[in-house]
Amino acid sequence: MSIPTTEQRLAAVEERLQRIDDRLAITELIHAYCERFDRADAEGVAALFTPDATIDYNPDTPTTTGAALAASMRVGLENTFAATSHHVSNLSISFEDGNTARSLCYLDAWHRYHDGSPDGFLWGRYRHRFRRTDEGWRITDLVLQAAGTIDFHRARMHGIGRRP
Repeated sequence: MSIPTTEQRLAAVEERLQRIDDRLAITELIHAYCERFDRADAEGVAALFTPDATIDYNPDTPTTTGAALAASMRVGLENTFAATSHHVSNLSISFEDGNTARSLCYLDAWHRYHDGSPDGFLWGRYRHRFRRTDEGWRITDLVLQAAGTIDFHRARMHGIGRRP
């Protein structure tokens, strides 16, 4: 068994520091998504995604792609929701390589509707994929999965895969 050289040890430390920095950047990206969504900032939300990104909120609406993201967000944020509050936790991040990653985080979300419907509640999780770009980490895929809802505006949601 050989003892690592100083250069090898430094390279390993640099690699670990890069992973820590990447994890922090991805965590902040997820938090930025929630914050911009809650401020009804459609363009701000769209800026967090790659141009070829996909968003799948539920099985009954078409998957939104990067090109149409801001316009689609604007319709929902301005026409559907009077206010929202999204809270994420239990974040796990795994790296596929140095420039792509996946995450799973749990979601607790409250929604107030313009039409006067009762406030909607959603408990579930986000599944993300990310890619490092020249602008930093960006979301390439987002899938929303529901564990439960109360008075939520969607009748059907992707489940979390729990067996009854």
